Order: sequence, then C-alpha cells, then structure tokens
Amino acid sequence: QPPAFGFLFGVDGVLVRGSQVVPAARQAFQRLADSRGRLRVPVVFLTNAGNCLRSAKARELSQALGLQVSPEQVILSHSPLRLFSQFHQKCMLVAGQGPVEENAQKLGFKHVVTIEALRKAYPLLDMVDQSRRPKELPPPTTGFPTVEGVILFGEPVRWETSLQLIIDILLSNGNPGAELQDIPYPHLPVLACNMDLLWMAEAKMPRFGHGTFLLCLESIYKKVTGRELKYEALIGKPSSVTYRYAEYLIKQQAEEQGWKSPIRRLYAVGDNPMSDIYGANLYNNYLKSAHQNQIQAGVKRSPQAASPQTEDHFELRKGSVDNSVESCKSILVCTGVYRRNADIPSNTEECTMETVFHGHRDFCFDPSLVEASYIVQDVNDAVQLAFKKENWS
Repeated sequence: QPPAFGFLFGVDGVLVRGSQVVPAARQAFQRLADSRGRLRVPVVFLTNAGNCLRSAKARELSQALGLQVSPEQVILSHSPLRLFSQFHQKCMLVAGQGPVEENAQKLGFKHVVTIEALRKAYPLLDMVDQSRRPKELPPPTTGFPTVEGVILFGEPVRWETSLQLIIDILLSNGNPGAELQDIPYPHLPVLACNMDLLWMAEAKMPRFGHGTFLLCLESIYKKVTGRELKYEALIGKPSSVTYRYAEYLIKQQAEEQGWKSPIRRLYAVGDNPMSDIYGANLYNNYLKSAHQNQIQAGVKRSPQAASPQTEDHFELRKGSVDNSVESCKSILVCTGVYRRNADIPSNTEECTMETVFHGHRDFCFDPSLVEASYIVQDVNDAVQLAFKKENWS
C-alpha cells in the first residue's frame, strides 16, 4: 500500500552531532528502507546549514546513514532562494562561508559580489584588524559595481569584517566608496537564511548560529541609524516558505515512485524547539487555515490564502498546488539542542514570561508553537511513533 505520509528530518542534533552520527539514525533508516536500500516513504532532509552545496550535503548524509541520498531530497537554509527570481538579475553582496558564490549561482543569481571582493576593492573599509590595514593610501576604486541587495547565507568567519562591510553597503545604498550623505531608508533588500541562535555539534553546550550573527547586525544597524533593519525575506526553519518547499519535494518523490495515493500527513522531526518545532507547528496552522478557507470557498486554495513568501514566489508545475496535505506534526528528539524538562515550563500561562525566546526578532513568541506534538528520545523512536500512528508496518 502506498504511503500517505512523509518525513521532514532535521540533520544537526537529529541525525548527526558535528561529524559524529547519532546511533539511532542508522536504525531509523533501516526501518525506512526496503531490502534493496530504497526508501519506502518519501523523505526530505531539512537543515539550516548553508555553507555547502546540496550535492555535498547529500553525499555526507549518504555516508552517515548508509543509503543513497539524492540532492533533490536535501533542503539547505538557502534552497528556497531559487524562488525569489525578482532578485536574480541584481548585483547582490553575498556573505557567509563555504562556496557562497557557487551556491548563489546555482540558485539563479547572475551577479554576485563576495565580502572578500568588496574588501579588496575598498581596502580602507576593514579597519578592526590592524595587521590587515593598508600600509599606504590606496588609489581610488574604479569600476566596482553598485550593490543592489544583500544575501546572508550563514555565519561568516571574520564577524567584524562582515558586520562592518554589510553596514557600509546599507548606509551607502550600495556605493561604499562614496562620501556618506543622508542615510537611505528603507535600505537595500536583505535576504537572510537560517535564523538559528544556537546549534548542536560535538561540544556539550550549543554553539552560536547565524541567528546570533543576525542579532549583532540588527543591533549595530539600529544603534547607528536609530531605525530597524528590515528583511525582504527570512528563509530556513522556521519560515513557512521552507516547509512549503519541503511539501513540494515530498510530493515530487511520491510522483516519481509512482505512488498514486496523495500524501496526507507530514511528520517533522527536530531537536530545536525554536526552529524545528516552531516551524512545523506554524506550517501546521497554515495548512489548517488553508484547508478551512478552501472548505468555506468550495474551491482550491488561492495564492491569497497563503502565508507571506510562499505561493507568491512558487514556480510550481501546473496543477501541483493541491489540497492533499492536511497536517504537519512536530516530533521533538532529545539528542540535540533540546533538554527534556528544561526548555518549556509546565505552566503554559507563565510561559511567555519565563521562557527565554531564542527565536528571531521578527517571529512573535507563541507558547503553543514551541510545544511539540510528540516528544521522544531519538529519531528511531520518532520513526516508530509515526509508523504506529499511520498503522504502517
């Protein structure tokens, strides 16, 4: 019988801890695969990592899990940027680490400038590290393109350099060599991927994520200008556009396998209440709302019923926007960021006051959104739980 459900798996803290595989992960995928090593249920790997190519992450996962993972099963934090075609022809400054230029080009961006290229073109901008300051006054820069927007792929290596140069671009309207006149506002478009304040690697305590870098950037911009930094888009978990994209890929997999029965339910497995669980619950609310709108209207849901940055930007194949998926259940595991009984107070009425909100500034804190549908020990237990709910052997 074809499956009527699919899995969205987090990676760090769920399947791996840094370079180490979580032991339960291989057990889970032995359950999910048939005797030939092919998955019996559609699966998408949903990670807020963004410092690599999809193909590289697919190879890593294949090695870790002992089965073949294709790049089409992987959603990195920046994967939905391919939908933002209105920026693909603009000159964009890209920040982060890893193959940022190649990632941007594969996503459809035609003209990109790196932080390092900007630093070399304007050597007087990066002045924190005294050893890197130019010994002599450089000649004026000529021929460097005007920057028209900023893409923040992930946390950079030299935070002080990236913070300084990104602020310079925003304050100068993309011309950092010009003398500062009036500060433009609204500023140039900023697209940010991955809002995780913290993430879990091999260390016993969580590590700073890109959300921490964004917090620094927002604070500096506001301190300097007196205004709020605005985002054109925030992408990656818990953004709804990321889950909408995951739903699309799950349906594609089911079609390619020839499974005729529609996918009705998604199970999102994660370790971070503020990104994985919040995102899955937010998307579940969206699905319920869209389903109710459709029942009331008696027609297929329209793009107007979608949450911001979802169907508006979706270049889906004709007829692929349907109403089959009814729910996205969140399953929280205890092998990563989450520590049982430490994150969520038992008295939900006091939750807003007592819980430290690690989510992004632009996502309001609703206690119900960080409460998982289910809490289990590890990803193998999560798979068994979903199989039991689906009456799936």
